[in-house]
Amino acid sequence: MNAPAALFESTLSSLKLRYRGKVRDVYDIDERHMLIVTTDRISAFDVVLPDPIPGKGRVLTAVSNFWFARTGRIIPNHLAALSLEQAVPNDADRAQVAGRAIVVKKLKALPVEAIVRGYLIGSGWKDYQKTGAVCGIGLPQGLRLAEKLPAAIYTPSTKAEQGSHDENITFAKTVELLGEELAATVRDVSL
Repeated sequence: MNAPAALFESTLSSLKLRYRGKVRDVYDIDERHMLIVTTDRISAFDVVLPDPIPGKGRVLTAVSNFWFARTGRIIPNHLAALSLEQAVPNDADRAQVAGRAIVVKKLKALPVEAIVRGYLIGSGWKDYQKTGAVCGIGLPQGLRLAEKLPAAIYTPSTKAEQGSHDENITFAKTVELLGEELAATVRDVSL
């Protein structure tokens, strides 16, 4: 049995490429909609690796769609009612992105990535080693790498452009960026 070919970059002739991110390619559909294509590229520590994983984009899209459906009653999302058939008129283009693309509303993204941690790992572990805190939240002394935290914590970061690194920030910095009410809503809904 042949493994499916990996999609490193999408090339849609019927839509204009707006942006190519670390893992996703974004196309303009019209003045109100975009198409987000999740490729098989791998990003680790904010670096795109050269070898994609076949099917990864389809899996990530399925997981995203699952959670959008589950959380849609909790908080609005950017999914649009426009179908893939309506958004991508070219049959070959549509076949290339089937199962790995979503049609979304054009909205202004928040300049903050909302991260909830239940375990002390990754950049949270690095912060803890240096300061005893993660994003300004003090934690008990003596925690070990990958240890379960006493309670989940909200640890926002900036959302860096490709080639740059996301930076952990405090809730106070989130308030500066979003305003008090929106920052509190993002934190509370995330937790």
